[in-house]
Amino acid sequence: MPYEQAREACNRLLVELDEDIRNYIIDMLGGDESEEEMKAVVKEFLVSTEHCAEDAAMVKVKVTELFASLSAATPADPATLNAEPRILDYTMSLWRLRHAVPRHATLSKLSGDEQGIILGQLRNTLEPWHVMYFSSASKGLRALLPAAARQQLRADYKKATALCLKAGMQSCKELREATRVQWKDKGLSESDLATLATLGSVLPALEVLWLYETSGSAGPDGVLRLAEGLVAGALPTVTGLFIIGMHVGDAGASAFAAALDRGALPRLESLALAYAAIGDAALASLAPALRRRPALEGLYFCGNPFGDEGLAALVAPPPPAAGTPPAVAGGLKKLKWLYLRHTQISDAGCASLVAALDSGALPALEKLELGHTRASGAARDAAFEALARARSRARA
Repeated sequence: MPYEQAREACNRLLVELDEDIRNYIIDMLGGDESEEEMKAVVKEFLVSTEHCAEDAAMVKVKVTELFASLSAATPADPATLNAEPRILDYTMSLWRLRHAVPRHATLSKLSGDEQGIILGQLRNTLEPWHVMYFSSASKGLRALLPAAARQQLRADYKKATALCLKAGMQSCKELREATRVQWKDKGLSESDLATLATLGSVLPALEVLWLYETSGSAGPDGVLRLAEGLVAGALPTVTGLFIIGMHVGDAGASAFAAALDRGALPRLESLALAYAAIGDAALASLAPALRRRPALEGLYFCGNPFGDEGLAALVAPPPPAAGTPPAVAGGLKKLKWLYLRHTQISDAGCASLVAALDSGALPALEKLELGHTRASGAARDAAFEALARARSRARA
């Protein structure tokens, strides 16, 4: 079927659809299936993306109209077409390439495993159409995306859409293209944070993620679920992660450390876990993973109940005992900002800071906050004097 005719028919009959979905339907038209097989797939796709209700009669009418138009000898009346067809350039290129070189000439050379790998790479909760494009290329490829997998794509997309709308975004596309996400008091639940974690690998533009909840809606395990779901390479371009007002606790801190160690947040530079119920044990479990991130420039741990023991684990860990693995390499050599106000640090914690600064363990530190802690004025002054000495050495 001529491409222009297909485009016109889709714009006339399916004008309310997103451009990506319309492109998918157009892409289906060059398939190797019979018309009845194509109709079945298009109907299923319209339902799966929820652009048609699960009303079989309504979907059948729409698809029947579409294929009737495509079977006509002449293009549809231009006067009835959408005035500004929105067809992506890459889809046009794909169509032309397909008709210049039969797709089976290349796809048939790939093994089932290779096709499966490509299909897996194309799976994207925020853009489910791309894997559908690819799987529509032949019956064999469609077999690699069975009904259960398509159903899961639908469920995941529905959850992602609900999360975006809850956070005040217009669509999944807005989240996919965002460089900065700042969600304050959106009522995020444990389930919402688990969903957000699954999107960690499909947010290529995101640089700053700021989550602030004071309602307690995430419960005690919300951040835990978020951390557990961050796979290796998740949030690949995020340099700043700020979680404020949500419970982290011992389990959440341990899960977050594990996420960092398996390669999530590879470009992290600034981390805030503030007012997050992080005690000494939690910070001690998190500290080694943080010290393995030498690019860290800012740590913001305000409003947490940890004290001297947790701080020492972060800035001045004791040497390993005999027979134990060596100390964590890297350290906090680029750390510039350390915010510790409203914690339980006392004079002993300030002494740990003095020792770390004087030993050169924090050579880049510029800003240190110790307000509203248990430390005496003299102990805080000693820490600030050690910071001044370190800054002087850095400038020399």
